[in-house]
Amino acid sequence: MENITFSSSVLMLNFGELTSIKYLYCVFVLFGYILIVLLNGVVVIAVVQHKSLHEPMYIFISVLCVNGVYGSSAFYPSLLIHLLQKKPSIFYFACLTQVFCLHSYCAYEMTILASMAYDRYVSICNPLRYNRIMTPSTVVKVVIGAWLYPTPLLVILIILTIELPLCGNNILKFYCDNWSVVKLSCVDTSVNNIYGLLLVVVIIGSTAMLIFYSYFRILIVCMRSSKNVQEKALQTCTPHLITIANFLVDTLFEILLHRFTATRMPEELRIIMSLQFVVVPPILNPFIYGLKMKKIKSKVKELLSGKSKKETVLIVVR
Repeated sequence: MENITFSSSVLMLNFGELTSIKYLYCVFVLFGYILIVLLNGVVVIAVVQHKSLHEPMYIFISVLCVNGVYGSSAFYPSLLIHLLQKKPSIFYFACLTQVFCLHSYCAYEMTILASMAYDRYVSICNPLRYNRIMTPSTVVKVVIGAWLYPTPLLVILIILTIELPLCGNNILKFYCDNWSVVKLSCVDTSVNNIYGLLLVVVIIGSTAMLIFYSYFRILIVCMRSSKNVQEKALQTCTPHLITIANFLVDTLFEILLHRFTATRMPEELRIIMSLQFVVVPPILNPFIYGLKMKKIKSKVKELLSGKSKKETVLIVVR
């Protein structure tokens, strides 16, 4: 126990070798963050402003966009600061805060996607009961549940990590994640490892099962229905399936890569691949729903052209 030291800061990936190129990276990072905030913000504002979009499906989409901004805000600003530092570092408790934010972002993304899958299941498999099942109060409860379900489990994860004394202070990533911090400890981390894997199964496993079950039932109904019903189901479900597939692949790849195959890949490639889950979904989701959902697409166009404001004024005058 004599070699154990408690570090007040955790060093991040060294950007010193980038020299003047790091300022170009700063421009890309800043542009990426602004783009994410604008794209997701436009979708959220369109849903909030137009009463015709106050339906469960569109509400869940706006919540998904809010979560994308939340996860990006936990990553991009800190990355920008690290790029501008000569020796990129982050305070230990700030690192743990980022751990919680990024992990909760992933967990919320899965619970929101599961909520959207359930909504599609009720809409297609029980259309006559849809309005009775997906009432405004039910939607509110589902959204709150999507946020509350993973939170206490993640709080326990952070508590277990805080109790670990650190023997090192170098994290070879662009951000802090729980497994990277746990590996800095030189004491037995079996409890942390087991709980971390259990958390993956409980959160990702349970939500993935709900998603797969919902779409399995939807598939059965579509096979027995007319072409018109099949086309309508395909139109509403395709964007959601693309989002789910993209996020699951990115997240599971990051988990498996970092825990089991990190030493078999070049360090640069491993670091780049570890960014997929926090970079791609927040940018891709607004494009998917903005381009595939005709109703959102038309309302976004109205919002950007200013027509929605004129309509609001006319209504007030009348």
